[in-house]
Amino acid sequence: MQYDLNELRAYFGRDHYAELTGIEIDSAADDAVVCSMKIVPERHHNGANNVQGGALFTLCDLTFAVHSNLAIARGDDVGVTVAQSVSISYLKASRGSVLYAKSEQMHRGRNVSVFRVTITDDLGVTIATALCNGAQTSVKPPR
Repeated sequence: MQYDLNELRAYFGRDHYAELTGIEIDSAADDAVVCSMKIVPERHHNGANNVQGGALFTLCDLTFAVHSNLAIARGDDVGVTVAQSVSISYLKASRGSVLYAKSEQMHRGRNVSVFRVTITDDLGVTIATALCNGAQTSVKPPR
């Protein structure tokens, strides 16, 4: 199923920190979500002139959040899924100008889910990979 990107962007636009980083939701389907972030050195670089790990983590986290909460976008009466734990491995510094995060669902149980998020750049280099464990809460999303 494809999802209305404008609705997803409006809902996740309430994530003010992710919005400040410039993350965009590029596509959303049941099998994968792709988000991107244009690298702005003044905003994203650390003292070593590389993309700061926190920026990469935020890209990963928002991509996971979108994918793990697609049931809400479908209109299902479920609680919000939040990150229970995330293990991220930073593999290489990016020399590109855009980062892409793609998520894939590995497991979806009644209350626990597991997603893999891979971050690549516009040069095709894999920058980071993360394993995200989600917990579905009883908290209903704001409408």
